[in-house]
Amino acid sequence: MLQAGLRLEQAPPISVPFRFFLTAPVFIVLASAVLLWRGPEVFDSRLSPAALAATHLFTLGVMAMVMMGAVMQMLPVLAGSPIPLPRATAAIAHAALSLGTPLLAAGFLVGAPWLLRTGATALAIGFAVFIAAVATSLWRSRVRTDTSRAILLAAVSLLATVVFGFALASGLGWGIALPNLSIRYLHPAWGMLGWLGLLAGGVAYQVVPMFQMTPPYPGPMTRYFAAAVFALLALWSGALWMTDGSGGPLADACALALAAGYAAFGVVTLALERRRRRRQPDALLHFWRAAMSSLIAANLLWAYRLVSPTHAPEALDVLIGMLALVGFAGSIINGMLYKIAPFLVWFHLRSRAGAGRPVPNMRQILGEADQRLQARVHFAALVLLAGAAAWPSVLVYPAAFALGASGMLLGANLIRTLLVFRQSARANDPMPAAARAC
Repeated sequence: MLQAGLRLEQAPPISVPFRFFLTAPVFIVLASAVLLWRGPEVFDSRLSPAALAATHLFTLGVMAMVMMGAVMQMLPVLAGSPIPLPRATAAIAHAALSLGTPLLAAGFLVGAPWLLRTGATALAIGFAVFIAAVATSLWRSRVRTDTSRAILLAAVSLLATVVFGFALASGLGWGIALPNLSIRYLHPAWGMLGWLGLLAGGVAYQVVPMFQMTPPYPGPMTRYFAAAVFALLALWSGALWMTDGSGGPLADACALALAAGYAAFGVVTLALERRRRRRQPDALLHFWRAAMSSLIAANLLWAYRLVSPTHAPEALDVLIGMLALVGFAGSIINGMLYKIAPFLVWFHLRSRAGAGRPVPNMRQILGEADQRLQARVHFAALVLLAGAAAWPSVLVYPAAFALGASGMLLGANLIRTLLVFRQSARANDPMPAAARAC
């Protein structure tokens, strides 16, 4: 199961990634609470206060939270260079996200500038610490792989996302005018197409063949996909900036190329999964299939929106957002947590156990039935949220309940894996009980 070249001895303490993983389900529940509170208003416009609050609870509290924990766990293993001061870095970044995200969301909901200022400042500090730590790790690393290069470009994209996001927050919180109206489009684009897309793609090169036992990704894709996406995103950004956000032929061509590239990545991943050696499907396979299907659908709809001669309805933008956030990002996050969390528990227990001491396997740490139940609820939430883009007054409340239930089930499953770790670690502790009591 372990790929050649992985440096597991570089892995940080299990508390580093798990604090991020265990917090994410809380923000899924908070996002569902906003849906229940504001109802159809969330779907009126992607720029409405309720929509901005729910979106940032998910993008910051769920996506960024899990992705930070995963990078802090996987980067030292993949690149052979540990994150500097992992416990302190994790504590600062986690506290900043945990505090800044609800403050920012509350600022959107109630229109309080001081909440927006406080939340944006906390988030900027947390992201600055995280990006500095990742940059230091990559700078020290002597390993140059397709995955590490993709993570580097994803980190640069995250920096751009934070800078553009802070500029937008400065307008709302401090009344500072935007230097360019294109920032309204560049902030979500660098977050979704850069930070999320490049990180998901780079990690997929390793985890899809490892966990799903598929053939490797085609060499040209692993070598050039991340660089091509980053270059297109930069060129598209320049074209938008020069036109103050109004776009033009060059911007549209870059956007269409980005949509085609990500749709092609989804098609290739689905094709690889059809050739997997492990014939028995599991929750991870279902999550990745849903993620890739959502990725393809979102990019095809985005391309249609770009070439459509008529003005696209607001419901289409909302649908694209639901497919990208909950369908693509949410499904990947759920699926990877169900492999990363049990694997970390197994790995750290094996490292602690003495010779001849039993260690539970991954299926004993978290059963497949628990994963499948949460997967079904997640897929139901995705279908209802996509439908709510067209019929918000009918489907928003069932969608909110399903999303909240999915978050609670995910949290319960992650807590279950942590309890297995603590119980097994206590049972395998070579120190006598009397000595532990002292």
